[in-house]
Parts: sequence; C-alpha cells; structure tokens
Amino acid sequence: MKMDNLEIGKKYEIHSYKHNGKIHRSWDEAVLLEIHKDYLIFGNKKTKVTESDGRTWKTKEPAVLFFFNNNWFNIIGQNKKNGKYYYCNIASPFIIEENTIKYIDYDLDLRVFPDGSFKILDRGEYKYHKELMKYPESIDEILKYELTNLINIVRKKENAFKPGTIEHYCDLYKKVKGS
Repeated sequence: MKMDNLEIGKKYEIHSYKHNGKIHRSWDEAVLLEIHKDYLIFGNKKTKVTESDGRTWKTKEPAVLFFFNNNWFNIIGQNKKNGKYYYCNIASPFIIEENTIKYIDYDLDLRVFPDGSFKILDRGEYKYHKELMKYPESIDEILKYELTNLINIVRKKENAFKPGTIEHYCDLYKKVKGS
C-alpha cells in the first residue's frame, strides 16, 4: 500500500464491507495518528456509526484503531472507565481510497477484556456467511490462521496490547485534535 500521501491529523472515514461487496458499517471519522511500515494508527471519539440498514449511533469512549497492511485483522482499543477493552475484527488487510479506509469484515471477532482474557465472537455468523457468500477454502484457512496469530499477540501483550499503548495514543489523539 502506498502511504506517501497520508497526513498525520487528517480525518478519514472507515467503510467495512462484506465478502459480497456490500457495505456493512461505516464510521464518519478516524484521525490518523501514526504511520508505520506495516500498519496505521487512528483515533476517534464520539464518532457517528452507520449500519447497513441505515441506523446510526455514536461511539462513547475514545478509541485507538490499528489497521494492518498484511494481517487479516484490525484492532480497536477502547479506553473505558473500568479499563481497556479491545474489539478485534477478523478482516482483510485495509486499503485507502478517496480518504476512506476500506476492508472486508469476515464476521469473526475477538473481544479482549481488561484482565487479558478474551472471547471469540460470532462463530455462527461466520459459518452462515461462509456458506451464503461462498468463501473460498483459501480465505477460510487465512482467517483461521490470522485468528490464531491474533490470539498469540494478545497472550504476549504485543503491539496494541502492550501496556500503556492505548493510553499513549488516546493522549496523542487529544493533542492532534487540540482538545
């Protein structure tokens, strides 16, 4: 992915699609905080989320979003009053087109709790969509591998899960936003 024209502090939208190409969910704001060779870090707070059926809602707490070039997942660190939670989407690597971060959501999610425990979510939804949208076996293998990879990263407390990481980027988000 070319990252030449990215700007720290710039606002981007996020569009999550399903395997069939239909929009699943969108977020109206993600502010670019940091650029790394293999991933980008964004922040947002109280951003508007639009579901595929048109319903909207706003996020409550500050969130730090990690989008990877080569991994089939993204990570959202949520800085809640009672600790750090993570919502991890098993998803295609992202692309950016027309100031919009885009990826395919593959249903499986990993919820990580403040004590480091975690739970795999939406296995039934994954099985249903795998049959309905005819996910190729190669995609199925990649997704299972990446879920295992993500769980290992959580257990080792690496990357987004390293202590202090979410707080650091929440502070950086406040500075970039000027609040």
